[in-house]
Amino acid sequence: MKNVLILHNPSCTKSRATLALLRDRNIEPRVVDYLNEPPSIEELTRIVRMLGTGARGLMRTQEPEYRELGLDDESLAENELIAAMHAHPRLIQRPIVVTRDKAAIGRPPEAVLEIL
Repeated sequence: MKNVLILHNPSCTKSRATLALLRDRNIEPRVVDYLNEPPSIEELTRIVRMLGTGARGLMRTQEPEYRELGLDDESLAENELIAAMHAHPRLIQRPIVVTRDKAAIGRPPEAVLEIL
């Protein structure tokens, strides 16, 4: 399968397992260390749309930044949450695998197989 992207955190066990799962299936994705190269606001918006979860479904709510930035405020708009993830990429769930028109969060890693 061509055009597979993984937003990867090399220090995360689930992220490493998801990358290995792809490679075990002879899929060599484009690997982006999203902590060093955060996805653009447009890319995050596209991923949220493909996931169908809303921006909160893509957020790591246990990260200190989530509380510090007041992101638990239910009145925040989707674009505000996406902007926060862009500015603070630790807030983004990991790993995320993206194909041309689908996305999945690799928790568990096997969840990404549904989109391949």
